[in-house]
Amino acid sequence: MAHVSVLSRLSIPLQAAALGALLAACSLPLAWSALAALPLAGVLYFAAQPRSPREVTGRLFWSGLGLFTVHLWWLTAFLGNIFGVPLLGVLAFALYALEGAFLAVMAYPLARLLSDRAARVWALAGGWVILEFLRFLGPLAFPWPTLGYGLLPTPAIQIADLGGVLLGSVLVALSAASLAHFFISSRWTWGRGRPLMLSALAWALALGYGLTRTPGAGPEQPVQLLRTTFPAFSRASGELSPDEEVEVQRNASRDQRPGEITIWSETALLAPTRPDILPTFPGPGISGVGARGANPQGSPNFNAVAGIDATGGVTSWNEKAKLVPFGEYFPLYQVLRPAYGIIENSIGFILQPINPNRNPRPLTLGGVRYGAYICYDSVFPWVARNLARQGAQLLVNPSNDGWYQGWGVQQHFNMGRVRAIETRRWIVRSVNLGVAGSVNDLGQPVQTVSTGETVRALHVRPRLLSGQTLYMRVGDLPALLLAALMVAFGFRLEQQSRRRW
Repeated sequence: MAHVSVLSRLSIPLQAAALGALLAACSLPLAWSALAALPLAGVLYFAAQPRSPREVTGRLFWSGLGLFTVHLWWLTAFLGNIFGVPLLGVLAFALYALEGAFLAVMAYPLARLLSDRAARVWALAGGWVILEFLRFLGPLAFPWPTLGYGLLPTPAIQIADLGGVLLGSVLVALSAASLAHFFISSRWTWGRGRPLMLSALAWALALGYGLTRTPGAGPEQPVQLLRTTFPAFSRASGELSPDEEVEVQRNASRDQRPGEITIWSETALLAPTRPDILPTFPGPGISGVGARGANPQGSPNFNAVAGIDATGGVTSWNEKAKLVPFGEYFPLYQVLRPAYGIIENSIGFILQPINPNRNPRPLTLGGVRYGAYICYDSVFPWVARNLARQGAQLLVNPSNDGWYQGWGVQQHFNMGRVRAIETRRWIVRSVNLGVAGSVNDLGQPVQTVSTGETVRALHVRPRLLSGQTLYMRVGDLPALLLAALMVAFGFRLEQQSRRRW
C-alpha cells in the first residue's frame, strides 16, 4: 500500500508537467499552436481540483515547469556552449523552476481566497495573463512564452493592433477557462454554457476582424540586407578578426542597387567609442555598432545602431533599450563575483555591463524615419511602439541569433512579427545566423532567408507607413482590464457558490 501511495503522489507532478509540456507544444512555431487553449484548459482544470490551496499551487508549479522546460529547451544547448561542457546545460532547469515558481506564487493567494473550482479556473486564467504582463517588466524581464503568440497561424492575431500580443493571450485564456468551466460544472444549466458562447463570439469577432485587415499603402523603400554566418561565441570571445568580418560583409554588399539603403546586423561594426564616421560601411544605410574587440576586456560597453550616410558619416544613433539578463546586464555583479568569475573563465573574457537606452528614438536617413531596435528589443512591444509613436515609418531590427539553438531562432523571429501588427509597420531584419528578410504590416513574412553556410544579401522592398493603431495609443490597458474581469468573475462565482451552501 505504501508503494501505491508513493506512486500516487508522484503521478500528480507528472500529470501536471505533462499538461504544461502539451501547452508548450502549442506554443512552438508550429501550425497547431492555435490550439493552445485546449492544453491550457487542462492545466486550469487540473490545478483547480484539490481542496488544499497548497496542492493547487503545487500543480500549477509543475505545469509551469513542464511548459518552460519544453518551450525553452534550446537554453540547455546555449548554456552547454557557454561553459564548453554540454552536461552543464542542466543549469537551465533553475530558470524553468523559477518560472514555474512565479505561476505558483500567483496561484497561492487566489487558491486561498477561492474554494469553488470554477471560480479558481477563472481567477487563475486572468492571473496568468497579468503574470505575462509582469514578465515584460523589470531588469530580469523574460517574456518568452506568451500565450498570444500562439495565434500567429490564424487571422485572429490581427487583434494585436488593438491590444498587443497580450490581447491574444486574453483570447486564449478566455477560451481555456470557458472549456474548463464547462467540464467542471456537474449539471447542465444556462450558466454552464454561457462562457463557451462568449468565447465562441470572441473568436468570431477576432477572426472576422483579422480577415478584413488589408496591407497598408505607402511608398516603397528599397533595402539591401545581410544574413551572415559568423559563429556567435567566436565573435564574442574575439577569436574572429573584426577586419575580416567587415570585409566579408562589404563584399556581400557590393550589389547595392540605386535607391537602396544597406542594413547590417547587430555589432557588425566595432568602435572603441561612439564614432562620428564609419568609412568601412557601404552607406547609405543602418548598421549595428559595438565596442566588442575594441575593448581589451572583451564584452561590449555599448551596443548601438547607427544611421550612416553615403560618405560614412553617422547621421543618427540609438543604443539598445532592453538588455539581456546575465548577457548584457549582470545583477549583483560585485556580490556574485565568484560565480560570474566561473563564467568569465569559461568564455574567455570579462563580463562588462552596458547601459540601457530608456528613450529610444527613430534614426533619420535621407528624410525617412527608421525605428531601429536591436535583437532582444524585438521581444518587448514597448520599444517598437514608442518608436512608431515618434514617427518611425519602417521598423529595422539588426540582430544576432547565433546565441539561440533549435526552435529558439524561429520563436525570436515570430515574436518580432507581432511587432509589425501592433504598430502596422513593415519590419526589415538583418541578422547573424537567424531569419533575415522583410515582414509586412500584417505580420506576414514577404521575403526571408534562414539557412545557408555563406553570407547572403537580400534585396527587399518594404513600404513606408504612418498612422497610429489603438495599441500604440493605449498599450496593454485593454488586455489588462479584460484579465482583471476574468479574475473578478471568479470572485463572483465564489460568492454565488457560498450563497448556495
